[in-house]
Amino acid sequence: MVARRGAFLGAAGLALATRLPGVALAQAQTAAPTLPYRPHTVTSPDGVVLSVQEWGNPQGPAILFIHGSWQSHLSWARQVSDPALAQRYRMVTFDLRGHGDSSKPEGDAFYKPAKPWADDVAAVIATLGLQRPVLAGWSYGGRVMGDYLTVHGNAAVGGIHFVDATTSAADPAAFFGPGVRFLGAGTAADQATRIRGTIDFLRACFERQPTDAEFQDMLAMNMLTPRHVRIAMGGRPTNYEAAWRALQVPALVTNGDKDQLITPAMARWTASVVPGARLSIHEGVGHAPFWEDTARFNRELGELMAQVAARRG
Repeated sequence: MVARRGAFLGAAGLALATRLPGVALAQAQTAAPTLPYRPHTVTSPDGVVLSVQEWGNPQGPAILFIHGSWQSHLSWARQVSDPALAQRYRMVTFDLRGHGDSSKPEGDAFYKPAKPWADDVAAVIATLGLQRPVLAGWSYGGRVMGDYLTVHGNAAVGGIHFVDATTSAADPAAFFGPGVRFLGAGTAADQATRIRGTIDFLRACFERQPTDAEFQDMLAMNMLTPRHVRIAMGGRPTNYEAAWRALQVPALVTNGDKDQLITPAMARWTASVVPGARLSIHEGVGHAPFWEDTARFNRELGELMAQVAARRG
């Protein structure tokens, strides 16, 4: 889920650094990288500091990407680095509370209620001045979108993209696949068991597996989410149906037909309760269509953005 791997300094910078003496060499080696994004920090009402990144055209219509459990903003690397999307859209990513470079406080009060997650999304929208963004939520990101809509309503949202998203737990046997069994091991007290559970969980996220180098990056990203956060995120209610039925904005429901975590049955249910939602099932794809079937995913995201623009007139 990372665009590419590499050191902070480019090849020319490293060559120069090796010729610098003493403290100058140390300074060169620790120089801040040139970032491909515009970094922001956003503070939620309960004091949690979120790491936020802005990509693409700052004047374009906004997309706010919301990643899934144990992941980070790097999940969306193949979207924010797409030249066609970057030319047209203002794309914003962030690390969920407890994930990536965002704050990781301890205590159920930071993770169990809907309001903290909802307020995080509201804070990012307000702080960056996003004008009716399209929310794109993957996996657990579906729950975060549900939290936001339940607490704050949909007046500030231009559209919704459900990406293999958790939207209901009404029928666990039908809605969740065999890969969810690895979540338990991923919260184990024993570190070795927790690492193995995370590896198994990550493998279950893909039908079309990433390369070894990509997988190493993904595993490192997942291990940034500590055990106390993983545990606190579990067992939250999913009472979102009223919020889904109240949506009056363009909506796209995307799911891989080989998803081992969120089944196509969940996606079909979501499309049935969201007014006017379009359902897109990616054949031969697992839990990460944005990574496994990038060209189609990005094209359909662009089509959703065009639908939102047409509705605005």
